[in-house]
Amino acid sequence: MRWQGQDISTVDVNALPGLESVGGLVRSVTTPEFAGMTFHEVVAKSALNHVPSSSPMPFSWTVNPYRGCSHACAYCLDPETLVMTADGRHRRLADVRVGDELMGTRLDGPYRRYTASTVRAVWPTRKRAYRITLADGTTIVASGDHRFLTDRGWKYVTGTGSGAGRRPHLTTANRLQGFGIGAPPSTSSYAEDPEFERGYLSGMIRGDGMIFHATYADAKRVRTVHRFRLALADGEALDRTRRYLENAGIPTSERAFTPATRVRRAMTAIHTARGGDVAAIETIVAQPAEPSPAWRAGFLSGVFDAEGSCSRGILRLVNTDEHLLETVATSLHHLGVRFVWEPRRPSGVAAIRVAGGLPSRDRFFRITTPAITRKLSLIGAAVKTVTDLTVVSIVDIGERDLIDISTDTQDFVAAGVISHNCFARNTHTYLDLDAGADFDSQIVVKVNVAEVLARELAKPSWRHEPVALGTNTDPYQRAEGRYRLMPGIIDALTSSGTPFSILTKGTLLRRDLPLLTDAAAHVPIHIAMSIAIPHEPLRQLLEPGAPSFQARLDTVKAATDAGFTVTVFLMPIVPHLTDGVDVLDDAIRRIAASGAQRVVFGALHLRPGAKEWFWQWLERECPDLVPAYRGLYPGVSVSAPKGYRSWLSARVRPLLQRHGLHGRLEEEDLPPRGSRPGPVRTTGPVMKTATREQAAAMLF
Repeated sequence: MRWQGQDISTVDVNALPGLESVGGLVRSVTTPEFAGMTFHEVVAKSALNHVPSSSPMPFSWTVNPYRGCSHACAYCLDPETLVMTADGRHRRLADVRVGDELMGTRLDGPYRRYTASTVRAVWPTRKRAYRITLADGTTIVASGDHRFLTDRGWKYVTGTGSGAGRRPHLTTANRLQGFGIGAPPSTSSYAEDPEFERGYLSGMIRGDGMIFHATYADAKRVRTVHRFRLALADGEALDRTRRYLENAGIPTSERAFTPATRVRRAMTAIHTARGGDVAAIETIVAQPAEPSPAWRAGFLSGVFDAEGSCSRGILRLVNTDEHLLETVATSLHHLGVRFVWEPRRPSGVAAIRVAGGLPSRDRFFRITTPAITRKLSLIGAAVKTVTDLTVVSIVDIGERDLIDISTDTQDFVAAGVISHNCFARNTHTYLDLDAGADFDSQIVVKVNVAEVLARELAKPSWRHEPVALGTNTDPYQRAEGRYRLMPGIIDALTSSGTPFSILTKGTLLRRDLPLLTDAAAHVPIHIAMSIAIPHEPLRQLLEPGAPSFQARLDTVKAATDAGFTVTVFLMPIVPHLTDGVDVLDDAIRRIAASGAQRVVFGALHLRPGAKEWFWQWLERECPDLVPAYRGLYPGVSVSAPKGYRSWLSARVRPLLQRHGLHGRLEEEDLPPRGSRPGPVRTTGPVMKTATREQAAAMLF
């Protein structure tokens, strides 16, 4: 590689602002081999990373010399896109800020449910954009790199079925998941319309307010009394009503109405006894002869805040006033919200129920924008797609200004559909680097990681617990050929008497075998090589960027010749493609010939993101296997069923025995967290450094 700027003797902390939390910038490096990327060499403040006790990882300490990712995805949407907030409302993407709570999703057993999701990063970008139109009228403007959840898993907006652009992408056969927002127009202008305010006051006061007139006569005079009062337990609706009355020139007073009890919340009332104001209120709440859409939206909002409910996904508007409910029905009809009348109850109360599930419910809320937050929440509800969200068209509309965000659930609800984003980008913000383009192109390299590690390991408090290398980024990635960070790390660990393990699929490990051999005389060292697909044409299709099966076996042989007992992770075994007896026998024979003495094997995991890619690949390359895979990995299932794993274990174990290898199924290979690795030349369990994640990354 041709690296520019070879002098690293001077630290320039001002060259790239924002790296103070790491230490200081030494230099920035570019190379033609990594086009468009810059490596920022920094002096690090720390090297050891402590894994939180809540983590399922079976190790407590790691060392990661690199930060950033050259394979990061970009997820971009138009700034005008409506995104759902955690309280069930909608907001323009342009108005979203870091720390806001949006609506995301989480997997809960076989279901995906709505949950709150915190925004971790927001950044602008400019990219080629596409307008996606769905059958229900929903339109979304997104970049080609954006991903949406479909009935066949996560898919990019654009892609190809072969070649370098191959990836799972939207077609007109796909159906997005969520509830959609239907056709324009946007309803954001209704709440700003004075007619909306008049409609809200009409619905609220006719629904739950009191207007009273009376005449009293005594011996001295005849007295006329006028009263208006509205008492509510929800302050949001009461505040909105009072504000709208003030906008109409009608001031009100506030007082406590009823105290809280064991079964009821406290209520507060606004009121006035001025005759002119009460008369003005009566005029305002009267229904116009020809209500405008804004008035109807406000009226429904007021009725819902006054006496509406939304429980277990069922939205009802109830009242005893038949004329009021007739106005509710005509307003729902005019605004395109489906509904049904429910039978009148013995108490005289009648109800109108919004029909059509979540799509209709969300449309009602977007149009009416009720004030009371507690009635809007979707959190905990299952994601169900009951409207037609089939992709109708995808049109290239040229370059646009777009916005990317990152959330802690990796997704959010945009235009009523489940939209993906990249949570890992936020790790760059810890360094005050941009979470967008910087994550893709600004790679931080801790050039002094070995020296810092040596100081940390020399502290009296260090308990010489095992340290895992290769848990986040491969320590023997290509750039290691230039930076040579691993020799110093190995020396620091060895000198301190700290046992360690290395998991890699990089053949650069062979460079450090002499150093590792010397180190193994002083501390336990475990080496593991990750090898996925033995059949070369299939490997080139499924993991084109990884070293070949044979190249990695050659590295295993070099390590075993150097005296190490190497574990091979034969993962993933791909059902119906690499699980045949002949294929497995050949792979295990070759692993045994390399000198490895132990194999950890496991079936294919299809995680979100990988799963839809694999479905598309399977449908194109092996369509006859699609029914079998649908049975093995139904719905949101990530792992093959227990029956298949047991069958695979029964098939592999005799082959391991035949070739003189020890081995275990992946799920049986989890050592106790924090346990020390055994002696170098034993076949005891090696530290399993996130092999499931490695397996998924290995394929895709």
